[in-house]
Amino acid sequence: MRQRFAAVVIIVATTMAALWMSHASPVRPVAPAPTWNPRAAAMYLDQRQSSWESWPKAARDHGTVCVSCHTAIPYALARPELGAALRESEMPPAERKLLDDVLTRVRGWPEMKPFYGDTTAKGRTKAIESRGTESVLNALVLASRDARSGVASPEARQALASMFALQERAGENAGTWPWLDFGLRPWESTSAAYFGAALAAVATGSEPDHYAEERAIQPNVEALRAYLRSHLDQPLWTRLLRRDDPRLFNRAMLLWASARLPALLSSDERRSIIEGLWDAQAPDGSWRLASLGYWHMHDVVLPTSGDGAATGLVAYALEQVGTAPNEPHLARALAWLAQKQDPATGMWSASSLNKPRDPSTNVGKFMSDAATGYAVLALTGAAPDRASWAYRSQK
Repeated sequence: MRQRFAAVVIIVATTMAALWMSHASPVRPVAPAPTWNPRAAAMYLDQRQSSWESWPKAARDHGTVCVSCHTAIPYALARPELGAALRESEMPPAERKLLDDVLTRVRGWPEMKPFYGDTTAKGRTKAIESRGTESVLNALVLASRDARSGVASPEARQALASMFALQERAGENAGTWPWLDFGLRPWESTSAAYFGAALAAVATGSEPDHYAEERAIQPNVEALRAYLRSHLDQPLWTRLLRRDDPRLFNRAMLLWASARLPALLSSDERRSIIEGLWDAQAPDGSWRLASLGYWHMHDVVLPTSGDGAATGLVAYALEQVGTAPNEPHLARALAWLAQKQDPATGMWSASSLNKPRDPSTNVGKFMSDAATGYAVLALTGAAPDRASWAYRSQK
């Protein structure tokens, strides 16, 4: 009788323990990876970069084409990731043209005319701005290529040397670069020098063989770090005059840059920026460019819904500093991006912050070019296994 009672007690105790363990540590199903169409995105980006390269207004000397912040740079960063996802054996013609143009201009840098500018007073200013901007973009394209291969190239080192030669040495903007100001937010405006400095940090930290630690460039790196930290927010008088204040946009860029140059931020500062970005996230998981700062505009009705440019950029920056794709905020952002790809064109949409644009026109698609590039970077960056590539691809 006692043995039977003991056996019953053991069975009951075992059952209760199992129930307690299952309640305390529920088995959570793994959320499926967001489903999107990399091939359609690649086709859109190739078509848009080809269109940019054939647009007469984009043509420059020596048969090259302007490297644009809205179309060419997102393309240069995102298209190789799609190539890996699709297991392409060859570089598409538009990507090859872009890379060849950058190499041509870097190798012949002293003889190359600036993208913009002439001999007038205003034109000379634009030439200086143009030269500084291009130096950063050239370095970014080539350093990113080297980072993917793991091998430093002489052309990237030359581009980085040309970039640091044009870094501002004194004054309010010491540490950054002369940057094109066409009043076009957020890439080419009065506040866009911060965007450029962050890209310069990404380029510097991306180059292999510990380039960012080389003794010869430490004064440049320290000046860049000082600028990025001291210019994160606009001065009080600028805010009082209600001029552009891209507060969260700058923080997203600094977060991305800190993934390449970790000394830019402490762990507490990084956490504070991340929490600020979470606070600005919409319930559906998206962000919108209009909510990443205050933009001084007159005749533009800003959209109230999320866009691919802001959501892709923020999500990518968060991934770069180690945020896991299944972290709830980031998971919602990735799900939103996967859902918002246009099935007909393969693109993601974004609207101009500067003036009303017809989205069916070439110029009207510039912001969607950026949106598609950054959305692709975020989605490919979240791939659970880049070797096998879990995302759907239409053959």
